[in-house]
Amino acid sequence: MEMKEKILQGASDLFHRYGIRSVSMDDLARSLSVSKKTIYQYFRDKDEIVELAMKLHLQETTEDYVKVRNEAKDPVEQLTKMSHCMRRHFREINPSLLYDIQKFHQRAWQEFNRFKNEFIREQIEENLKKGIEMGFYRSGINVEVLSILRIEEVRLALDPEIYPIDKYDFRDTQIQMLDHFINGIVTPKGKELFDKYTNEQQQTENHRND
Repeated sequence: MEMKEKILQGASDLFHRYGIRSVSMDDLARSLSVSKKTIYQYFRDKDEIVELAMKLHLQETTEDYVKVRNEAKDPVEQLTKMSHCMRRHFREINPSLLYDIQKFHQRAWQEFNRFKNEFIREQIEENLKKGIEMGFYRSGINVEVLSILRIEEVRLALDPEIYPIDKYDFRDTQIQMLDHFINGIVTPKGKELFDKYTNEQQQTENHRND
């Protein structure tokens, strides 16, 4: 079991850094200092490794978002910290990663869509409802409609026919859409709080980078 987890973690690291198509089974074996035969003792093929690496990544992402939800003082802070988590995750991955998964690894893509359409949508709906109740988000917004919109924005930014990967950096596109979404739902009270949390988060990052 330890070897299987080691292979999965090593594969996930390589996929995030270089994309999936660029990483061969030989590359994976070489990076882990094991033989390809050892890898095939635990995994049927590369497609299975991609699927399980996706599950591992989504599990870690879920833990991050649950931690944010539990620690946030209010919905605006939760949204700010979720935005920060999203930015950090996008900084860590190769631009071609999700495109490769969407095009060549359907089971992994289904896992991503399930996560997006179930867990993430639930988090958004819950956040919007609380934010409206507390006066941070506009009372006239339709929670279900905007939750679906936010989910589809994620998918839209990954569509190479709309945002060609040689012209648009999908990480910047995702962040632009998220910022637009947030600024479209907050009340003046919520906007003031969002700017406060954003500035605090930026100051924290700057201190870390010094």
